[in-house]
Amino acid sequence: MTVPALLFFTGFGLIPLLGVLVLSFTSWDGLGDIHFAGGDSWATVLADPGLPHALWVTFLVMALSWAVQTPASILLGTFLANHHRYRAVLSVVYFIPLLLSSAAIAIAYKALLDPNFGLGAGLQIPLLVQDWLGDPFLAFGVVIFVVSWQFIPFHSLIYQGGVRQIPRSMYEAAELDGAGRVRKFFSITLPQLKYTIITSSTLMVVGSLTFFDLIFVLTAGGPGDATRVLALDMYVRGWQASQMGLASVIAVILVLVGLVLALVLRRLGGRDASHSQLEGA
Repeated sequence: MTVPALLFFTGFGLIPLLGVLVLSFTSWDGLGDIHFAGGDSWATVLADPGLPHALWVTFLVMALSWAVQTPASILLGTFLANHHRYRAVLSVVYFIPLLLSSAAIAIAYKALLDPNFGLGAGLQIPLLVQDWLGDPFLAFGVVIFVVSWQFIPFHSLIYQGGVRQIPRSMYEAAELDGAGRVRKFFSITLPQLKYTIITSSTLMVVGSLTFFDLIFVLTAGGPGDATRVLALDMYVRGWQASQMGLASVIAVILVLVGLVLALVLRRLGGRDASHSQLEGA
Protein backbone atom coordinates (compact mmCIF):
# COMPACT_ATOMS: atom_id res chain seq x y z
CA MET A 1 0.00 0.00 0.00
CA THR A 2 2.93 2.34 0.58
CA VAL A 3 4.59 1.66 -2.79
CA PRO A 4 2.48 4.14 -4.82
CA ALA A 5 3.09 6.90 -2.29
CA LEU A 6 6.80 6.05 -2.20
CA LEU A 7 7.03 6.16 -5.99
CA PHE A 8 5.15 9.45 -6.10
CA PHE A 9 7.43 10.99 -3.46
CA THR A 10 10.55 9.68 -5.22
CA GLY A 11 9.47 10.98 -8.64
CA PHE A 12 8.19 14.38 -7.58
CA GLY A 13 10.14 15.03 -4.39
CA LEU A 14 13.40 13.16 -4.01
CA ILE A 15 14.64 13.17 -7.62
CA PRO A 16 13.97 16.92 -8.19
CA LEU A 17 15.65 17.67 -4.87
CA LEU A 18 18.74 15.73 -5.90
CA GLY A 19 18.64 17.48 -9.27
CA VAL A 20 18.66 20.91 -7.60
CA LEU A 21 21.54 19.82 -5.39
CA VAL A 22 23.54 18.81 -8.47
CA LEU A 23 22.68 22.08 -10.25
CA SER A 24 24.01 24.04 -7.28
CA PHE A 25 27.49 22.88 -8.30
CA THR A 26 27.09 23.98 -11.91
CA SER A 27 26.97 27.11 -14.04
CA TRP A 28 23.86 27.28 -16.25
CA ASP A 29 21.81 30.07 -17.81
CA GLY A 30 18.71 27.92 -18.15
CA LEU A 31 19.00 27.39 -21.90
CA GLY A 32 22.55 26.51 -22.92
CA ASP A 33 24.90 23.78 -21.83
CA ILE A 34 25.37 22.95 -18.18
CA HIS A 35 28.96 23.37 -17.00
CA PHE A 36 30.34 21.97 -13.78
CA ALA A 37 31.55 24.84 -11.58
CA GLY A 38 32.55 23.05 -8.40
CA GLY A 39 31.91 25.20 -5.36
CA ASP A 40 31.97 28.52 -7.25
CA SER A 41 28.21 28.98 -7.07
CA TRP A 42 28.18 28.29 -3.36
CA ALA A 43 31.09 30.67 -2.78
CA THR A 44 29.36 33.41 -4.78
CA VAL A 45 26.06 33.10 -2.89
CA LEU A 46 27.61 32.79 0.56
CA ALA A 47 29.85 35.82 -0.08
CA ASP A 48 26.96 37.94 -1.34
CA PRO A 49 26.07 40.62 1.26
CA GLY A 50 22.46 40.37 0.13
CA LEU A 51 22.12 36.81 1.47
CA PRO A 52 22.16 37.73 5.20
CA HIS A 53 19.59 40.46 4.53
CA ALA A 54 17.31 38.06 2.63
CA LEU A 55 17.67 35.52 5.44
CA TRP A 56 16.87 38.19 8.03
CA VAL A 57 13.74 39.31 6.15
CA THR A 58 12.67 35.69 5.72
CA PHE A 59 13.03 34.92 9.42
CA LEU A 60 11.32 38.18 10.35
CA VAL A 61 8.33 37.37 8.13
CA MET A 62 8.31 33.89 9.64
CA ALA A 63 8.38 35.09 13.25
CA LEU A 64 5.88 37.93 12.91
CA SER A 65 3.40 35.97 10.81
CA TRP A 66 3.57 33.15 13.37
CA ALA A 67 3.02 35.64 16.21
CA VAL A 68 -0.07 37.01 14.47
CA GLN A 69 -1.54 33.80 13.11
CA THR A 70 -1.14 31.52 16.13
CA PRO A 71 -3.19 33.36 18.77
CA ALA A 72 -5.81 34.43 16.22
CA SER A 73 -6.13 30.88 14.88
CA ILE A 74 -6.40 29.37 18.37
CA LEU A 75 -9.13 31.80 19.42
CA LEU A 76 -11.04 31.46 16.17
CA GLY A 77 -10.70 27.68 16.13
CA THR A 78 -11.90 27.42 19.73
CA PHE A 79 -14.86 29.65 18.95
CA LEU A 80 -15.84 27.62 15.89
CA ALA A 81 -15.46 24.29 17.68
CA ASN A 82 -18.78 24.69 19.46
CA HIS A 83 -21.70 22.98 17.81
CA HIS A 84 -23.94 25.96 17.11
CA ARG A 85 -25.60 26.17 13.72
CA TYR A 86 -24.50 29.72 12.91
CA ARG A 87 -20.89 28.83 13.67
CA ALA A 88 -20.91 26.25 10.87
CA VAL A 89 -21.84 29.04 8.46
CA LEU A 90 -19.08 31.24 9.87
CA SER A 91 -16.60 28.40 9.38
CA VAL A 92 -17.36 28.42 5.66
CA VAL A 93 -17.13 32.22 5.45
CA TYR A 94 -13.82 32.35 7.33
CA PHE A 95 -12.36 29.66 5.08
CA ILE A 96 -12.91 31.64 1.86
CA PRO A 97 -9.53 33.53 1.86
CA LEU A 98 -7.66 30.22 1.69
CA LEU A 99 -9.54 29.29 -1.48
CA LEU A 100 -8.35 32.39 -3.32
CA SER A 101 -5.17 32.60 -5.37
CA SER A 102 -2.27 34.35 -3.62
CA ALA A 103 -1.63 36.39 -6.76
CA ALA A 104 -5.28 37.45 -6.93
CA ILE A 105 -5.21 38.43 -3.25
CA ALA A 106 -2.06 40.49 -3.82
CA ILE A 107 -3.62 42.29 -6.81
CA ALA A 108 -6.77 43.04 -4.82
CA TYR A 109 -4.89 44.45 -1.83
CA LYS A 110 -2.56 46.41 -4.09
CA ALA A 111 -5.60 48.11 -5.60
CA LEU A 112 -7.29 48.65 -2.22
CA LEU A 113 -4.17 50.22 -0.72
CA ASP A 114 -3.47 52.57 -3.62
CA PRO A 115 -3.18 56.07 -2.07
CA ASN A 116 -4.85 57.74 -5.07
CA PHE A 117 -7.58 55.33 -6.14
CA GLY A 118 -7.80 52.82 -3.29
CA LEU A 119 -10.16 52.25 -0.39
CA GLY A 120 -8.90 55.17 1.68
CA ALA A 121 -9.29 57.67 -1.15
CA GLY A 122 -12.72 56.33 -2.07
CA LEU A 123 -14.04 56.51 1.50
CA GLN A 124 -12.09 59.72 2.20
CA ILE A 125 -10.45 58.28 5.32
CA PRO A 126 -7.13 60.12 5.84
CA LEU A 127 -5.70 57.34 8.00
CA LEU A 128 -5.93 54.90 5.08
CA VAL A 129 -4.52 57.32 2.51
CA GLN A 130 -0.86 56.43 2.92
CA ASP A 131 1.89 55.12 0.70
CA TRP A 132 1.42 51.61 2.11
CA LEU A 133 3.66 49.86 -0.40
CA GLY A 134 6.17 52.69 -0.84
CA ASP A 135 7.35 52.91 2.76
CA PRO A 136 9.60 50.02 3.92
CA PHE A 137 8.00 49.73 7.37
CA LEU A 138 4.43 49.96 6.10
CA ALA A 139 5.09 47.59 3.19
CA PHE A 140 6.48 44.97 5.55
CA GLY A 141 3.44 45.35 7.80
CA VAL A 142 1.13 44.93 4.81
CA VAL A 143 2.88 41.69 3.85
CA ILE A 144 2.45 40.29 7.38
CA PHE A 145 -1.22 41.32 7.44
CA VAL A 146 -2.07 39.84 4.03
CA VAL A 147 -0.22 36.58 4.73
CA SER A 148 -2.00 36.22 8.07
CA TRP A 149 -5.38 37.11 6.54
CA GLN A 150 -4.95 34.36 3.95
CA PHE A 151 -3.71 31.54 6.18
CA ILE A 152 -5.46 32.06 9.52
CA PRO A 153 -8.53 30.15 8.23
CA PHE A 154 -6.45 27.05 7.51
CA HIS A 155 -4.86 26.95 10.94
CA SER A 156 -8.19 27.77 12.58
CA LEU A 157 -9.53 24.62 10.99
CA ILE A 158 -6.65 22.63 12.52
CA TYR A 159 -7.33 24.06 15.97
CA GLN A 160 -11.05 23.53 15.56
CA GLY A 161 -10.43 19.82 15.04
CA GLY A 162 -8.02 19.73 17.97
CA VAL A 163 -10.51 21.36 20.35
CA ARG A 164 -13.24 18.92 19.37
CA GLN A 165 -10.98 16.01 20.31
CA ILE A 166 -10.65 17.23 23.90
CA PRO A 167 -12.86 15.04 26.16
CA ARG A 168 -15.98 16.89 27.26
CA SER A 169 -15.63 15.32 30.71
CA MET A 170 -12.61 17.56 31.42
CA TYR A 171 -14.73 20.67 30.94
CA GLU A 172 -17.58 19.23 32.98
CA ALA A 173 -15.21 18.52 35.88
CA ALA A 174 -13.86 22.07 35.66
CA GLU A 175 -17.40 23.48 35.70
CA LEU A 176 -18.15 21.50 38.86
CA ASP A 177 -15.10 23.16 40.43
CA GLY A 178 -16.48 26.57 39.47
CA ALA A 179 -14.08 27.36 36.61
CA GLY A 180 -15.20 30.00 34.14
CA ARG A 181 -14.57 30.21 30.40
CA VAL A 182 -11.23 31.97 30.71
CA ARG A 183 -9.95 29.54 33.34
CA LYS A 184 -11.07 26.53 31.28
CA PHE A 185 -9.38 27.96 28.20
CA PHE A 186 -6.01 28.44 29.89
CA SER A 187 -6.14 25.36 32.14
CA ILE A 188 -7.67 22.81 29.75
CA THR A 189 -7.87 23.96 26.13
CA LEU A 190 -4.36 25.39 25.68
CA PRO A 191 -2.50 22.53 27.43
CA GLN A 192 -4.47 19.93 25.46
CA LEU A 193 -3.65 21.76 22.21
CA LYS A 194 0.11 21.46 22.77
CA TYR A 195 0.73 19.06 19.89
CA THR A 196 -1.74 20.83 17.65
CA ILE A 197 0.24 24.02 18.23
CA ILE A 198 3.45 22.21 17.30
CA THR A 199 1.86 20.84 14.12
CA SER A 200 0.39 24.20 13.13
CA SER A 201 3.61 26.05 13.95
CA THR A 202 5.63 23.63 11.84
CA LEU A 203 3.34 24.23 8.86
CA MET A 204 3.54 28.00 9.40
CA VAL A 205 7.31 28.11 9.77
CA VAL A 206 8.15 25.80 6.88
CA GLY A 207 5.45 27.34 4.69
CA SER A 208 6.76 30.86 5.31
CA LEU A 209 10.03 29.87 3.66
CA THR A 210 8.21 29.49 0.34
CA PHE A 211 6.31 32.81 0.30
CA PHE A 212 6.92 34.11 -3.19
CA ASP A 213 3.90 34.80 -5.40
CA LEU A 214 2.08 37.05 -2.94
CA ILE A 215 5.18 39.12 -2.13
CA PHE A 216 6.29 39.22 -5.78
CA VAL A 217 2.96 40.63 -6.97
CA LEU A 218 2.37 42.87 -3.94
CA THR A 219 5.77 44.52 -3.48
CA ALA A 220 8.25 42.75 -5.82
CA GLY A 221 10.61 42.69 -2.84
CA GLY A 222 10.51 46.44 -2.37
CA PRO A 223 10.64 49.18 -1.55
CA GLY A 224 14.35 48.69 -1.90
CA ASP A 225 14.91 45.22 -0.45
CA ALA A 226 12.56 45.65 2.52
CA THR A 227 10.46 42.59 1.63
CA ARG A 228 12.95 40.59 -0.42
CA VAL A 229 12.68 37.15 1.13
CA LEU A 230 14.94 34.25 0.22
CA ALA A 231 12.41 32.60 -2.11
CA LEU A 232 12.06 35.85 -4.07
CA ASP A 233 15.84 36.19 -4.19
CA MET A 234 15.99 32.70 -5.68
CA TYR A 235 13.51 33.69 -8.41
CA VAL A 236 15.37 36.90 -9.23
CA ARG A 237 18.68 35.08 -9.60
CA GLY A 238 17.27 32.15 -11.53
CA TRP A 239 14.70 33.63 -13.90
CA GLN A 240 15.60 37.30 -14.16
CA ALA A 241 19.40 37.01 -14.02
CA SER A 242 19.53 33.54 -15.68
CA GLN A 243 21.86 32.20 -12.99
CA MET A 244 20.35 28.80 -12.32
CA GLY A 245 23.38 27.59 -10.40
CA LEU A 246 23.08 30.42 -7.88
CA ALA A 247 19.31 29.96 -7.66
CA SER A 248 19.82 26.25 -6.96
CA VAL A 249 22.18 27.09 -4.11
CA ILE A 250 19.48 29.24 -2.51
CA ALA A 251 16.93 26.46 -3.06
CA VAL A 252 19.18 24.01 -1.20
CA ILE A 253 19.63 26.54 1.61
CA LEU A 254 15.84 26.87 1.88
CA VAL A 255 15.45 23.10 2.12
CA LEU A 256 18.14 22.84 4.80
CA VAL A 257 16.67 25.69 6.84
CA GLY A 258 13.20 24.12 6.59
CA LEU A 259 14.47 20.73 7.71
CA VAL A 260 16.36 22.19 10.67
CA LEU A 261 13.36 24.26 11.81
CA ALA A 262 10.98 21.32 11.47
CA LEU A 263 13.30 19.07 13.50
CA VAL A 264 13.73 21.75 16.17
CA LEU A 265 9.98 22.21 16.52
CA ARG A 266 9.44 18.47 16.69
CA ARG A 267 12.17 18.21 19.32
CA LEU A 268 10.65 21.02 21.37
CA GLY A 269 7.21 19.48 21.17
CA GLY A 270 8.22 15.93 22.03
CA ARG A 271 5.43 13.39 22.23
CA ASP A 272 4.16 11.00 24.81
CA ALA A 273 1.40 8.49 24.31
CA SER A 274 -0.74 9.52 27.28
CA HIS A 275 -1.21 13.05 25.99
CA SER A 276 -1.31 12.34 22.27
CA GLN A 277 -4.33 10.08 22.75
CA LEU A 278 -6.34 13.10 23.90
CA GLU A 279 -5.60 15.07 20.80
CA GLY A 280 -6.53 14.54 17.20
CA ALA A 281 -4.02 16.81 15.51
